[in-house]
Amino acid sequence: MTDSLYNNDQSLRNGEIFLLSKCSSWQFYGTLYLVFLFKRGAIMVIITAGMIGVGKTTLTGKIASHLGTQAFFEPVGDNPVLPLYYRDPKQYGFLLQIYFLNKRFSMIKRALADDNNVLDRSIYEDALFTRENNAEGNITDTELEVYLNLLDNMMNELNELPKKAPDLLVYADADFDTILHRIKKRGRDYEQFDNNPELESYYKKMWTAYQGWFADYDVSPKIKIDLQKYDLDVPGNTELVLGQIDDALKGLRTSTAV
Repeated sequence: MTDSLYNNDQSLRNGEIFLLSKCSSWQFYGTLYLVFLFKRGAIMVIITAGMIGVGKTTLTGKIASHLGTQAFFEPVGDNPVLPLYYRDPKQYGFLLQIYFLNKRFSMIKRALADDNNVLDRSIYEDALFTRENNAEGNITDTELEVYLNLLDNMMNELNELPKKAPDLLVYADADFDTILHRIKKRGRDYEQFDNNPELESYYKKMWTAYQGWFADYDVSPKIKIDLQKYDLDVPGNTELVLGQIDDALKGLRTSTAV
């Protein structure tokens, strides 16, 4: 793929797509999932990112169904550490990040055993939460260093991955009030914040961190999907969102075929 694929001010239907410079590694930035699409013997890699409650799992399922791929969803329901973390983030912050890192590393290896798969959150996005937990004092500097070294070692084990950088980032976005509404709507007890102002403050800091992360992301071309404007529960919006992604993929395939 050439650096002339997209211009900075080019619009993609109702989304936004930006040309970004390439770098040699994925660093430790957040991503939601990978889609491996074989074309002419090569693999296209899509990563999707977004805040807690934005609608990632719904979007993952719809993209997987649309592309005819298997979805690997984030292990939330069977996670014994997550409820403990929400009750006492300082005690369980590091344990939670290690738990997720191990699970997501396993998911990536399983996904790579087949042709096409969708992962709802990968190990790369987890580092965004780890860094924020460190900034909040829930994870010590030593624990952060241990985590990043472990992540680096795991990434080195994946050196057979056909792509060292993604072809496209799909970023799911919504304003903060919409995020809070959707967190309430899905009703996970440990995520509720009405009587927990510290948790609501944490959500706000994560939402802000995601805005900065997306702005700074320079590993690949990227597209922003407004899941506030295009609520996937509203009839017709799913087709519009998938159309934006299809157009982006079509452009990537065309450029690599030249």
